[in-house]
Amino acid sequence: MNFKMIFGAAILAFAGAQLIPYGKNHDNPPVVQEVQWDSQQTKELFYRACGDCHSNATKWPWYSNVAPVSWLVAHDVEEGRENFNASMWEQQEINKGVFAAYKLQKGEMPPFGYLLNHPEAKLNVEDKDALVKGLKTTFKK
Repeated sequence: MNFKMIFGAAILAFAGAQLIPYGKNHDNPPVVQEVQWDSQQTKELFYRACGDCHSNATKWPWYSNVAPVSWLVAHDVEEGRENFNASMWEQQEINKGVFAAYKLQKGEMPPFGYLLNHPEAKLNVEDKDALVKGLKTTFKK
């Protein structure tokens, strides 16, 4: 195979991938019951660093419309909402809000890939400590 054939096949595959609808529905579900935050600061920090994947208030960036990246973004949001959704509090069978502070403290959240495209989600030490404390206070209820 020569370069032109490989390049042509890649272009066709990319174009064909755009026809797959998964990952392109960006209608956020309604907020059913939001967490009762311990403070406005905790709420603001949460939505800045975590809200796109862990609430029904996802802000869908432009690249979430382009496959195959749209598939990854949709999967991450679905998985995030499934594990912990601040917009469905006490409505989900499983809601790992108690675990959120631990994951943040260990540096496992927000994920590195998310931070690459969302620099505003990178918290400085003071904000991270405040959010960890706020999450612990909010979810120990």
